[in-house]
Amino acid sequence: MSDPLKDKWERVVELFTARFSPGDPMDLDGILFAIGLQELQMPHQHLRKDHKVDVFHIGICRLLEPYGYYKFVGRDEEGWPHFEVLEALPNLPGGHQTRLMREAVVHYCEGQGWI
Repeated sequence: MSDPLKDKWERVVELFTARFSPGDPMDLDGILFAIGLQELQMPHQHLRKDHKVDVFHIGICRLLEPYGYYKFVGRDEEGWPHFEVLEALPNLPGGHQTRLMREAVVHYCEGQGWI
């Protein structure tokens, strides 16, 4: 029996790989970073290492917002989005955490009309 999440995840990986990393399949971390950049909505600029961590965090917050873990509270004077923690993330085993994040990425991409 086919796993619908697995099938959709593979489509997401193909989509992001074609867009950002042709020939080298993107992993979950790369996709989270790309979503963070999408949500940052800033023109291309060089990001410092600490800003790269912030972009990754933006992606995670946006993805987990519909699950009730975060709430978007606005943008600061530099345009960076900020989120409030509504509920602490549960301590999930690695496989469950990965599945949650993949599911959230799939839902995000479906909401964007990308898949």
